[in-house]
Amino acid sequence: MIDERNTAPYAAALLRISQGLLFLAHGAILKLGTFGLAGTMGFFGSLGYPPALGAVVIAAEILGGLALLAGVAVRWVSLGLLPVMLGALVQHSGNGWLFNAPGGGWEFPAFWAAALVVQAGLGAGAWALDARRLAGGRRMAAA
Repeated sequence: MIDERNTAPYAAALLRISQGLLFLAHGAILKLGTFGLAGTMGFFGSLGYPPALGAVVIAAEILGGLALLAGVAVRWVSLGLLPVMLGALVQHSGNGWLFNAPGGGWEFPAFWAAALVVQAGLGAGAWALDARRLAGGRRMAAA
């Protein structure tokens, strides 16, 4: 039998670290490294959004990814990244269900949005800087 009191902090940490790595990769490698700042801003402009929103999304994904990896302000960061994923969901909604559809489908951003809500509910979990700092030397359960 699984003891949730012992496994939940590690499950939350696995979700947090996975999301952190993927947000960091998506913002730094895909948007910034592959398309560049100007390319990303141009893409956002071509969709009818203010081009500066592309820079905001890059910053949110990179800084949010780093915060999730470190376990800092995880609940707030998860909720803060939610509009990014909801925006992606809206953008991909007309392309159908599967993400391998032309233009990418909406199931991947929908899953990301759900995972962010779950992370916000769970908190940072194990191995988080917030848990150590806020505990003041005491062991915290599931930050």
